[in-house]
Amino acid sequence: MVKKWANVEKIIFVGKQHIPWNEVEEYLKKYAGETIVVEQYQDNIYIAYDFPEEYSESKDTKKLRGGLAKAKANAAQVIDQLIKNATKRRWRENLDPKHDKDAPGGWYRYDAFFTIPVRGQDEDKERRNYYRGTVLVRINPKGLYLYDVVDIK
Repeated sequence: MVKKWANVEKIIFVGKQHIPWNEVEEYLKKYAGETIVVEQYQDNIYIAYDFPEEYSESKDTKKLRGGLAKAKANAAQVIDQLIKNATKRRWRENLDPKHDKDAPGGWYRYDAFFTIPVRGQDEDKERRNYYRGTVLVRINPKGLYLYDVVDIK
């Protein structure tokens, strides 16, 4: 399967040291309540109302620094495309008791790919940085719920 890249067109969350995660969370709220289909598997992924907070305040997010933090913040703009284009689905058992209620069926992990525009101080031309991440989806008897995007590299 060919990788489909989600292209962030404009950097709206600037800076590498102090990402405004509260603004990222507010931005993501517009997706809450939507269902997006993973094209390759026809999985219906529901974006729950707790997703924006998890995305912007997770342990994974808090570990990110520099360009990776900026990449995750700006990937918020293409969450729907990341889900739609996700590939390489794999299942993982839930091992954390705190998720016994919301992910009793375990987790699906999908690979996702995105680009963000960059331009150095002395560069006239814009170029793109390429990233991959893991779309993390919790499996619940009521359906599949987007949880976070992790392992951005």
